[in-house]
Order: sequence, then structure tokens, then C-alpha cells
Amino acid sequence: MDHPAEIFSLTVEELMQLYNPIKPQIEARLLDFRHIWETASDEDLFRELVFCLLTPQSKAKTCWKAVQRLDRKCMMAEAMPAQISEELVGVRFNLRKGEYICLARNMFNSRSLRATLAEFAGPTAARVWLVENVKGLGYKEASHFLRNIGLGEDLAILDRHILKNLALLGVIKEVPSSPTKKMYLEIERKMTAFSKESEIPMGHLDLLLWYKEAGEVFK
Repeated sequence: MDHPAEIFSLTVEELMQLYNPIKPQIEARLLDFRHIWETASDEDLFRELVFCLLTPQSKAKTCWKAVQRLDRKCMMAEAMPAQISEELVGVRFNLRKGEYICLARNMFNSRSLRATLAEFAGPTAARVWLVENVKGLGYKEASHFLRNIGLGEDLAILDRHILKNLALLGVIKEVPSSPTKKMYLEIERKMTAFSKESEIPMGHLDLLLWYKEAGEVFK
């Protein structure tokens, strides 16, 4: 028996119906992120950087649990890559990511992460520097990190959840399997234009679309 074709689309009206009830929750979460930059030590900022190094192709909650485990065991400051990798339970490519964490740690042992980020005129310039200098960070991860420390609300975090929903909304024609830098920036431009048209701020739009897929506002 034939089944009716599923409609793969999402209207702005449907998005607004989802947005309005959780808008206060999104605003509170973004306030939490801004508070991090206002109060965080270098160690606090590095913890968020480690989280974003872990997230590619892995679940956010699993990655945050791994960060908390490393923090609880005081391993981020001195443990060897292999020791760190052992603690990355459920995180894909754990061996490689253990190495990335140690490389980043070595870099920011000799320079303040906070002071480095404060040197840039804005989040776009900071993102370019992070991508070019921190191994394991692409545009998505660098954008995620800056947003999570209260510096990048207007940057697009183009993970699979966001890309899928941008396609459903008609903002992009299809979901790219592995966006190049040029493609990433073009999709970000289109998402920014949609944000302005729909009057949903970029930081809100990211958390809203993430909420639509995951059922919660996380990080």
C-alpha cells in the first residue's frame, strides 16, 4: 500500500510557533554565555575550547560529560594525549582529539587565551585566527566556541541540525556533506539574511533550530 509522501518543509509561521514559547529560555542561555566572557578565567575559557574540539561528529552532551570528567580528574592541565583520549568515552576520533587538546594546551600555556581573543576587533577576525592556529577547529567549531563564551552570537554554527533546518526553510537548496570555507561563509550570509527577515536574532535562531531537533536548549 502506498503511503502519502512526507512533506519536507518548514514555514516561518511554524518556526515562530516554536520560537515564542521558548524565547525566554533562549535569552537566558545567551545571557549565561555572555556572563562567561565577563567572568571566566583562562582555565574556564579553555574548558569551553576543549568542548568544541570534541564536538565534530559527536553528541554535544557526551562531549560535555567528557570535559567534566577531565576537569574533575584535573587532567586537562598536564595529562598526556593517550591519557586524555581514554577519558573521551563515546567521543568519536578520541585519539586524534586527545592530541588536539594537548596541542591547544601547549599553545595557551605560553599565551593567555583571554588576552589573545581580546586583541581582535570582533568575532569574525577572532574566528579566522582560531581556525588558522588551533588544530582541530574548523569554522563551525570556532564559531561554536566564540558563541559559547559570549563573543559570537552573530556567527553561524553550521552543524547538521542547523543545515538540515536551513534546507527545510528554503534558505539553502541542499545540505552540503562537507562545506568548504567559501561555502560555509555563503551559507552564513544566507542565514544572516533570513535572521533579519524573520526578525529572529542569529544567536536565537541557532538555539531555536537546535532545540527543534534535540528538544532542549543546551550549548
